[in-house]
Amino acid sequence: MTQSLSANQLVSDMIENVETVIVGKRNTIRMITVALLAGGHVLIEDIPGVGKTVLVRAIARSIGAEFKRIQFTPDLLPSDITGLSIFNQKNGEFEFRPGPLMGNVILADEINRTSPKTQSALLEGMAERRVTVDGVTRPLPDLFFVMATQNPIEYEGTYSLPEAQLDRFLLKLSMGYPSRTDELAILDKHSGEDQLAQIRPVLTVSDILELRRQAESVYVSDSVKNYLLDIVIATRKHPMIDLGVSPRGSLDLLKAARAFAFVDQRNYVVPDDVKAVAPFVLAHRIILRQDEAGREGAAKTVIEKIIDHIGIPVMTREMIR
Repeated sequence: MTQSLSANQLVSDMIENVETVIVGKRNTIRMITVALLAGGHVLIEDIPGVGKTVLVRAIARSIGAEFKRIQFTPDLLPSDITGLSIFNQKNGEFEFRPGPLMGNVILADEINRTSPKTQSALLEGMAERRVTVDGVTRPLPDLFFVMATQNPIEYEGTYSLPEAQLDRFLLKLSMGYPSRTDELAILDKHSGEDQLAQIRPVLTVSDILELRRQAESVYVSDSVKNYLLDIVIATRKHPMIDLGVSPRGSLDLLKAARAFAFVDQRNYVVPDDVKAVAPFVLAHRIILRQDEAGREGAAKTVIEKIIDHIGIPVMTREMIR
């Protein structure tokens, strides 16, 4: 059984809209759509110049939501993110000036170029959908979606993200260099004009919230849940892993699998949905042994090997509702 035509069309329209400026990265765009519909946040790690910021801006423009950008720098303060209260001499009262975190789609650009203290200012908002300033707690919008970018840690002037903050990102993605054909298409499309100016909203905030509600109702059978848990529990026993995936990671993997099935136009999850999203949901949540941690992409490789060694349940009627 499939979703309604309108839901399918909205998801397709958004992906195709972003592809008008981001060439050859359909899988990355689809995974960001998965995170958006699952109610999670995304961390994109890659070298400078491959289009991370343009991708995030294109997503925001396609939604037609309030977009805010935070450029992380070494001197950025927590109050620069959350906002602060300023004394108004005219009325003798303190007035709250909201920071850029009080938006719908937040671009946290080069998040690892600021100190861990400032990075942690994002944590309450990402985890609890609210911020506390001067003892007053303020809710964030119903649609609150953080897409953070970071450069690889070996680049000068970067800081490692705290494990607690990494765990708040539903997915960690990498764009990579374009193929020769795609890069030639990029050169052909570049005319000196702002390509983002051509993007028009194809969804509204209400559309996204409704699509999220539908994605949450995607059916997951017991056999698929057990397959998901087999993968998660294997990370806690693997000899190359010091710290495995937590129950929060299990829940996020379930949410991502539901959203992936929804984007794939199904209202039930199959084992291949779990297999497709697991490396992007789990790799940044494990801590490898010290002698393994230095290798590039080691965590994702370990997760992929775990998946390969776990038996995939046979497709049955019980998986389909």
